[in-house]
This record gives sequence, structure tokens and C-alpha cells, in this order.
Amino acid sequence: MSEHLRLTVLGAGYLGTTHAVCMADLGFDVLGVDTDARKIEQLNAGHLPFYEPGLGDLLRSGLDSGRLTFTTSYAQAAAFGDVHFICVGTPPQPGSNRADVSQVDGCVAALAPLLNQPCLVAGKSTVPVGTARRLAAELAEAGRRTELAWNPEFLREGTAVADALAPDRIVAGVMSHWAEGILREVYARPLADGTPMIVTDLETAELAKVAANAFLATKISFINAMAEVCEAGGGDVGALAQILGADPRIGSAFLRPGLGFGGGCLPKDVRAFIARAGELGAQEAVSFLREMDSINLRRRTRVADLVSELAGGDVAGMPVCVLGAAFKPGSDDVRDSPALDVARVLHGMGARVTVYDPAALDNARRAWPELRYVANWVEAAQDAHVVLVLTEWPEFAGLSPGDLASLVARRNIIDGRSILDPVQWRTAGWEYRALGVGTPMRAVKGVARAAEDSRQGVRPF
Repeated sequence: MSEHLRLTVLGAGYLGTTHAVCMADLGFDVLGVDTDARKIEQLNAGHLPFYEPGLGDLLRSGLDSGRLTFTTSYAQAAAFGDVHFICVGTPPQPGSNRADVSQVDGCVAALAPLLNQPCLVAGKSTVPVGTARRLAAELAEAGRRTELAWNPEFLREGTAVADALAPDRIVAGVMSHWAEGILREVYARPLADGTPMIVTDLETAELAKVAANAFLATKISFINAMAEVCEAGGGDVGALAQILGADPRIGSAFLRPGLGFGGGCLPKDVRAFIARAGELGAQEAVSFLREMDSINLRRRTRVADLVSELAGGDVAGMPVCVLGAAFKPGSDDVRDSPALDVARVLHGMGARVTVYDPAALDNARRAWPELRYVANWVEAAQDAHVVLVLTEWPEFAGLSPGDLASLVARRNIIDGRSILDPVQWRTAGWEYRALGVGTPMRAVKGVARAAEDSRQGVRPF
């Protein structure tokens, strides 16, 4: 492996920090760059500014080895790096779904005048198609001895270390064999371990991440649309998902019904994709994605409706326990979190909402300070009239009816992620509700009928 290449990573947020740390773990000398001096000081001291399992240990290992350090100096970065990875954020523009690429533009503008040796600038940020070609032209016009490539990231919060060190694919959008060769050197170890590299043009590489996210979001939204039909018709979406997933053409991944998707990546990328398609005159091609987004958001409203139904139509003053604030387990990210959105809606309806999450309490408190937060699920459930399981953390999946029975004032539970056993909870005297299941009475009768058939030796068809 060509560990003699030196890498800079521009941007020390979630993506940039993860990429820098993991590249150092692969044996490269890596310099991380960010304009936030406080963040740089924190990273150089070995402290992650966010939660990601396993990454903190790798950060400290990289610092201790001397292969990893962080700076605020673009001049130092320009002199240091053979490959400069752009890993800054592309949030929505204020008042719009369009991606704001000002941080990407700022990186190139700050770095380009300082480059005085041949190097590769490789973008990893998720950008609208056409951005890379524009930046390549800007670098060429500046007369810099460098080339641009696009190398999108496919990190999943909670499993980012594995995704970075052993990715399922590497996409290289390049303009020359030289750029391809450099990226092959960077990723020599995962390539040797069997990870495929797909070499393509800049535009296809830019589309890779947003297209993947759009497809995954579509799959999630499809099963949640089926959940709506199951609720109306008395079906069981969990069983339906199992049936669909058994078809190898469909597969079971991302066919889990529930509260829907959130986070700082997937919703943002899909909406930016729709906006960019409209700018290109291809809005009809992605019109289905708009309805998909609506389906996803309706799941949150439906959970609030279920709480209202259990309260007899009025939640004002009612104590509600919300288990989960992060948009997914293994993360402290609360951006566009379905769990917090439901908590906020219920608070607005007058409920007394108490929230607990194993990792995301600080971020949740900053985002929605009006909610009440506690340090454990025991305190959260105390005297609650309804318990909502809204993030599928293992400690919530492991709860039993007896764990909560002595704490709550009323035995009502809404399983927003379908991680609990409905038979176990109903048998213990709980009013159990979940998204995508017909009326509880029908579900209970179905369980009883299945048990009776089993006793009489009747086999299901």
C-alpha cells in the first residue's frame, strides 16, 4: 500500500472527522482542517464532538501514533497534502430544499491559491449534479497543477467506522487515469480485501449518493404506505413486510415499518435531489419522491393521533413518556428526528412530555429546550399515561411489560418502531398499539384464533 501519500481532509464535521480518523487507521499521514478553532482543539485533545461507536478509540490511536493531527491553517494543508478531500456540509439553503454548496465553494476558493505542487482534490460532500464539473473548471482557470475527482461517501451513522474501513463499494468519478490511480492507492487496503471500485464520470459520481438515498427512502416509504393500508383494512404490516422480503427480487432490508426516516442526510439529500431535478427540467421523473416524503411525514402525525385516541381525544396535561430522541440508534444526531418531532407535536398539544435517550440528550436539549429530559427510562416512565418507543435502541427493545408496570400510571404503549412483542405486552394487560396493525381487537382475536388452531392441530395455509 502506498502509505507515502499524505492526505488532508477539509472539514471536521461528522464526515470529515470520520474520514480523517479512518484514513489514519489505514496507515496514512492525515491532516484534518476546519475553521472552527474550538473544534480543532477538541479533536487534537482526543475528544469527539459527536457520538459514533468505535471512532473515539481510533481518533486517540491516530493522534498517539503521530499519523493524525488537526489544524485551522489552509496554508499548512496546501503544503502538506498530496490528496485533499472535501468533506464539508451541504445543508439546505434557507427557505429552500436546494443544497447550499457555499462551504464546498469556500474550500476550493481557500485552497486553490495556495496549491503549488501537483495534487488531487477529491470531493466527498453530497452536492447537486454539475457542481464538480464547475469546480474542475475553476481549478483549471486558476492554472493550478491539480485535478478534481468526486468520491462520494456512503457512511451510515452508528456503523461509520466499518463503512469507512470496509466499504461495500468505492465510487471514483474521475477525468483521467492518473486520478483513478491516486484513488486506487488511497483505497488499496479495502480494494485488496475485495471491495469493488466503480470508476465513472464526475456527474454519475455526484448522483450516486442521492440516488441511493432516494431508493432507500422509497423502500421505507413504500412499506409505511402499506402500513396505512393495513391499519385501514385490518392487516398486519409486519407480516406483510416479511412476505415481501422473502422475495429475492425485493429483499427485506429497509422494509421495516414504523415511524419513518430522519437524520441530517437522507431527508435533506432526497429533497435536494428533487429540487435539482426540477432545475434540470426533469421534475416529472422524480415526482413520486414528493409523495414518498409525504408518506414519511404522515407517520409522525399518526403516532400523535394514536396518543390522542388513547387519551380519549384530549392530551392536555397528560404525562407522556418518549423513549428515544436520536433519529436512529447508535447516533446522537437529532436533525429531522421523527422521535423528537412527535415529542414536539405532543408538547404543542398540551401533553407533559418527558424524553430519554441513551446518547442524544444534549443535542435534543439544545434543539428543543422546552421539553423535559431525564437521565434514564425509569424516570421517564414514572406516572406516564402513555409510553412511546420511538428510537430502536437495544435497551428499549429489551424492555419487558414488568419493567414498566410499577412505574406508569396507565398501561398504554405505542411501539413506533415495531421492536416489541405485541402478544407479550397485551397478555400482560397493556394496551399495545403499533403503526401498520389493524384494530387491537382484531389483532388479539387473530392471536387467540391462531392459538386455538394450534391446539386443535389446524395448519395455516
